[in-house]
Amino acid sequence: MTLRQAQDDLASARLLIVGPQGSGKGTQGIRVAEALNIPVVSTGDIFRANIKEGTELGQKVTAILDAGDLVPDELTSEIVRDRLSQDDAQGGFLLDGYPRNTAQVHHLDAFLGEHDASLDAVILLDVPRAESIARLSLRAVEQGRSDDTDEAIAHRLDIYEHETAPIISVYEERGIVDRIDGVGSLDEITARISAALAARGIAQLV
Repeated sequence: MTLRQAQDDLASARLLIVGPQGSGKGTQGIRVAEALNIPVVSTGDIFRANIKEGTELGQKVTAILDAGDLVPDELTSEIVRDRLSQDDAQGGFLLDGYPRNTAQVHHLDAFLGEHDASLDAVILLDVPRAESIARLSLRAVEQGRSDDTDEAIAHRLDIYEHETAPIISVYEERGIVDRIDGVGSLDEITARISAALAARGIAQLV
């Protein structure tokens, strides 16, 4: 099951995909982004790229992480703003991992507002906590990830639930959240996302 770009003038879709660890949002995000010919903008990837390239922003992040601190919201937003200003993101983008909290939502709103733009849709992959834990536990065994203990997985899910609920509420008030059942095969879930986006005039199935 694939997606295709609906119309050239709708190629500028600005999307956010969210979901708990183990929801498959990374895989689904790539599918949607490739179909719409827009880049996936992942904060984790941006951090790693800037650190690897030794950019000024990368050096700032490295110093913070080496000190055992969390990257401040403002610096995270600065890095994302820089990425969204690059040429390949001018035709739209799919955000993954940002914004993570309401402060970052405000930062993103301000940046998009400067360009007379806003998010077109928020794809929320709805996966029961037990399902996420089962998937992550299986992945830990398959990949030999000893750090993915039950306690560590539960802690990450707690953080997600604590930080994401307020974000979802903000976007739900704007009427742009599409709750997608995240349980099923990859193609089934992609089809559900496609149907939701098609209802907004963004994309449809081929």
